[in-house]
Formats: sequence, C-alpha cells, structure tokens
Amino acid sequence: MAVTHRQTKTGKVKLSLTDKAYNELKRRILDNELPPGTQLMESELAELLDISRTPAREAMMRLEVEGLVEVRARHGMKVKPISVSDMNEIYALLTGLESTAAWQAAQIDHSKKTLDALRQTVKEMDDTLVNGDMKAWAAADEAFHRQLVEMSGNQRLIQIVHRLLDQSYRVRMMTLSLRPKPAKSNEDHADVVDAIVNKDAEEARRIHRIHREKAGDMLVGLLKKYNLTQL
Repeated sequence: MAVTHRQTKTGKVKLSLTDKAYNELKRRILDNELPPGTQLMESELAELLDISRTPAREAMMRLEVEGLVEVRARHGMKVKPISVSDMNEIYALLTGLESTAAWQAAQIDHSKKTLDALRQTVKEMDDTLVNGDMKAWAAADEAFHRQLVEMSGNQRLIQIVHRLLDQSYRVRMMTLSLRPKPAKSNEDHADVVDAIVNKDAEEARRIHRIHREKAGDMLVGLLKKYNLTQL
C-alpha cells in the first residue's frame, strides 16, 4: 500500500494525517468493516476516524482513484461493490500483467535473500494448508503474488497490480470458505519459483498465465454458482 510520508530528524517515518486516514479507511473497506454500499458524509467519516474534514476528504479522493469508493459532491462517499463483470475484468488484467511480471523476473539476477523469501512464502502456503488455516493461506498467497510482481522491477506494473489486488481482496476473502482446497495453486507457485531460479522466462510466464486463468475462472464460477452477483 503506497503512502506519502516524510522523514523525521531521527530518521523515522512520520505519516501525515491524510496518510493515516487513508490507511485506516482502506483497511476498514478491505476488511469489510465498511461493506459495499456503505455511504458516509465527509463529516461522518471525519468523526469515525477522529480527524478533521480536510484529511478525511483527501483520503476519500485517493481511494476513489484506486477504485474502492465513489465520491459524490455534497453526498460524501460510497463504498463501491464488486460485480462478476468487475472480477472478469480484474482477472483478465492480472493474468496478463502478472505473467509478464514472472517473465521479467526470470530475466533478472536476484539475490539469494530475495529468492529465499519467495520460497519461504510458498512453504508458508504449504504449512497453512496442512493446518487447515485458509485465512493464513490466503495471506501467504497474496504475499506471494505481491513479491513476484515486485521482483519484475517494473514499477508501473507493480503499482497497477497492487491496485487490482486491493480491488479484488474483499471478494477473495468472502469466497474463501467456498473454494476447493488450493493444493494445485501451491504447486503452481513452486513451479514458477523454479522457473525464475532457472531463468526460464517463457516457462515462468506460461505457468503463471495458466495459474491465473484457472484462479479467475474458479472465482467467477463461485460467484455465479452461489448467485453472488455483487459484493
């Protein structure tokens, strides 16, 4: 999650009031504390976050750019729902962008620390699956995708993918208990890591594209099966 900050004399990062409001409002939306359809006037949001109206307004505007809320003149903001059509669009983009990221990542000389961190995330996914902790698995899964994209070194691609992951987060968490056990997903991730380590860019792209296509089809299928047309 990108934030604006400044360094203090001691070198510590100090967040502005707008940053704090943005981070907290975004967390509440992604964690579904403010579910889709929630409407808040600017004054109500300021009171909710215990801040003045200016940083509350600026936080709303930033989240509107990210596609999480709709800001209406004199009506505050509304948390935007995600539809089946939205998820189709999001996963079409994730499939193309993340597979390109895997392709780019496989062409870069990564440090042992970076590669070990990616392997460790895959191990965490395996461990959480054995323990039956799907929420922890989902956290590790999301971490893997963010790590992978960051390894591409493509800053514009990274920014876009992170935004898409944020937009789809609520749906993925709401359908977590409905999806089948993701053992094959873990295998796909391990295979992508191997391709990156072996610098096989085309294989990394191929595996990850198929992986993302299957993930998108599965998620959209769940939404249709359970008639979850808008979340």
